[in-house]
Amino acid sequence: MKSIEVKFGIVLKELRNKKGLTQEDLAIQSDLDRTYISLLERGLRQPTISTLFKIAEVLEVTPSSIIKKLEE
Repeated sequence: MKSIEVKFGIVLKELRNKKGLTQEDLAIQSDLDRTYISLLERGLRQPTISTLFKIAEVLEVTPSSIIKKLEE
């Protein structure tokens, strides 16, 4: 079973690619560091609630929809 961090990374990368954004694009638009986005996608970090909201806004999805994908 994959850890929640790894699952989040998979979901984040999928949503980012679907939106046609690079890690750098997502980082700039969400006011985060590109290396942090990379760490999230690789499952090496997990986001805070405020970070989840920033990322969701840029990806034009709700934070709850991201969480729902993690539960699937």
